[in-house]
Amino acid sequence: MTHAAHEETLARVAWGATVEYPDAAASWLVGALGPEAAWSAARNAAALGAPQVRRLVESELGQALHASGGTDRDVQGLVDAFERWAPRVAAIEPDAVLHRTRAVGARVVVPDSSEWPAALHDLGSHAPFVLWAAGPASLAEALDASVAVVGARSSTTYGSHMAAHLGAGLADRGRCVVSGGAYGVDARAHAGALSAGGVTVAFLASGVDRLYPAGNADLLARVRETGALVAQVPPGSSPYRSRFLSRNRLIAAAAATVVVEAAHRSGALNTARHAAELARPVGAVPGPVTSAASAGCHRLIRDGLAVLVTSVDDALELVTPPEASLLAEDEIEGGFPSAHARRAYDVLGVPRDAAATAREAGLTLGEALAALGALEASGLAATANGSWRRTRHYGQEKSR
Repeated sequence: MTHAAHEETLARVAWGATVEYPDAAASWLVGALGPEAAWSAARNAAALGAPQVRRLVESELGQALHASGGTDRDVQGLVDAFERWAPRVAAIEPDAVLHRTRAVGARVVVPDSSEWPAALHDLGSHAPFVLWAAGPASLAEALDASVAVVGARSSTTYGSHMAAHLGAGLADRGRCVVSGGAYGVDARAHAGALSAGGVTVAFLASGVDRLYPAGNADLLARVRETGALVAQVPPGSSPYRSRFLSRNRLIAAAAATVVVEAAHRSGALNTARHAAELARPVGAVPGPVTSAASAGCHRLIRDGLAVLVTSVDDALELVTPPEASLLAEDEIEGGFPSAHARRAYDVLGVPRDAAATAREAGLTLGEALAALGALEASGLAATANGSWRRTRHYGQEKSR
């Protein structure tokens, strides 16, 4: 590693140990100045009093903030952020954090490294400045072909069975299984992947040396042996509730997310919504209509935010649309309103909005809207909350 690269890594480690994600002010500052200059500004501000910090922001940073579309309110937010960061900034020694990282057998992964998962770039300003990882799996290779399996901590026997079944099946088909290491569905998904000899990655709300929850310590140690434990906070960090919520967006960056069981309000639904915002396909496993544990899954399906998943093959369709759904060229005119409708139908193996349909099908937005309208009129597609999905397979009778 060159000296310049080492200094940038130190600055990113410092920021990773300072902020609680998401932090819009830190993201803007690092994006505008670069990690090193931004950290230097934070160190300088930590040594100043409040009036001097305001002058620093208004004279040196305010102009750049306004030039990037910021307002006076954003300037005040940056002043407040410097005050919020100051206690940690004054106490952090990046070299010491790196030393502890190595001492616990972990490593830091930064955006410019070959191991950084490309999927995390889609998080934009919500992407972490650095990741801590422990385990032999390459994060880039594992996460770019991953399926997240998430759900209730207090899973039912049925939910635990389905999570383990999906975890094992996906791993057996070469997919990395991503989850959060928690009790219930998370644990069973990890265990299923391990039982199949596959790779699984656990995103933790604590440092990678804090195997939380303690009851899953043995399982997480096994995940670390063959896959990876990943955190956006440094070793030694505690698993605060807010950190569980913020790490969910990292899980949601997987190629697809499957929710096994979730109540009306749950962290799993939070992950599913993040995935939908990232235009990732979402699946949900149904349960008994009387089960409160499956109420969130049923709502995702009802609202068109998730497709029904009842098997490993269904889960795989989220990331690999089945070839069986593709028709030969000579079938186009006989079964579809137009060639554009055929192409739009092909990409609706996962729910998409009109713009995403146009992009994936290689159509203009106007062509895509016309094609989607024709598919809807033919009973082949429907829309809910702006998301289009197939309503039946080609060749299936409308009366069915």
